[in-house]
Amino acid sequence: MHDLKAIRDDPEGFDKRLAARGLEPQASALLDLDSARRASVATLQEAQTRRNSASKEIGNAKAAGDDKKAQALIDEVAALKATLQTGEDEQRRLDEALKGALAEIPNLPLDDVPVGADEAANIEVRRWGEPPALSFAPQQHFELGEALGLMDFEAAAKMSGARFVVLKGALAWLERALAAFMLDLHTGEFGYTEVVPPALVRDQALFGTGQLPKFADDLFATTQESWLIPTAEVPLTNLVRESTLEEAELPLRLTAWTPCFRAEAGAAGKDTRGMIRQHQFSKVELVSITTPGAALDELERMTGCAEEVLKRLGLPYRVMLLSTGDMGFSARKTYDIEVWLPGQETYREISSCSVCGDFQARRMDARFRSKGGKDLEFVHTLNGSGLAVGRTMVALLENYQQANGDITIPEALRPYMGGLEKIGTD
Repeated sequence: MHDLKAIRDDPEGFDKRLAARGLEPQASALLDLDSARRASVATLQEAQTRRNSASKEIGNAKAAGDDKKAQALIDEVAALKATLQTGEDEQRRLDEALKGALAEIPNLPLDDVPVGADEAANIEVRRWGEPPALSFAPQQHFELGEALGLMDFEAAAKMSGARFVVLKGALAWLERALAAFMLDLHTGEFGYTEVVPPALVRDQALFGTGQLPKFADDLFATTQESWLIPTAEVPLTNLVRESTLEEAELPLRLTAWTPCFRAEAGAAGKDTRGMIRQHQFSKVELVSITTPGAALDELERMTGCAEEVLKRLGLPYRVMLLSTGDMGFSARKTYDIEVWLPGQETYREISSCSVCGDFQARRMDARFRSKGGKDLEFVHTLNGSGLAVGRTMVALLENYQQANGDITIPEALRPYMGGLEKIGTD
């Protein structure tokens, strides 16, 4: 949600930053709505003041025996009551219209975000590791998994439809091991607090993080007015909704391993084979709640935490600074971490780390009190994948595949798999 005062103070700057996202100017329409709403409020206040005054005058007129004046005042109060009812209805309409208009506008990008329409304008920031030099033609993860008899898309499709998978045996174990490894790293070394949040949330939670109202088609709704979470960002960030924190409590660093559910409404024809783009997947999420002054440093820190997972697993990756046209709705700045996939001979996204400023905090009414201060400020929020577990498995299968179809287990994961060194048919 945007600060109306900031739009009033610099409407041209607001529109300029929207233009960087490829959007038409919005400030004038917003300010017109705001002016109408404020005028409505002023009219109501005047009518309320006059009604209170006239009500007092009725008693004085009756005490003076002036029945004609008393009746005129009674008629005036009745008319003012009707005016107030109509005015209150109009004010509610204008409030809802303004809130609805603001809710549809994405966050404004920071000045150092590259301007562009899509991923073609993204900028590579750094790389780590070298893609493996395989002496054989690499297979894609689904070919490897199906050959091992441990990845079953057909069985999943029979019970659930497309974009689901059944993992068995060592691959089911591998998913659990990856999640436990990530959680241990983030909690043990990076200071995140592990949380087990609900997987069902209400409208206001998704509104707070920016998925509603604009992206309802990307979500799965239940029949009981709840939604399946698309990411643990939603419940973790909403832990501070409608609350006031003390600055000494910040930063809050939270992590969770949860199932995630996405309709993939706009993904027709994309990644139809394999585990890259599923309706259900699991992810270890990172969320930070911090002060405005610390938010950008926290973004670098969070991205580094996600990168460390890939370093420990020995998976080559690159970090991309996303353009204005490729960023998510709530983000001010985003780094994508893309892991190398030999089977596709390309880098694919495995994590997005974003700073949202006070955009989500305004939607959630989440504030903090500075040390020794009396005034309240909105917190700044950040979120990132640390990492997407299924995509990490995809990368591990493809990068650690052997010519005979076996998969070597990275040393960092072996303690989580009972010392197992490889997954194979033997």
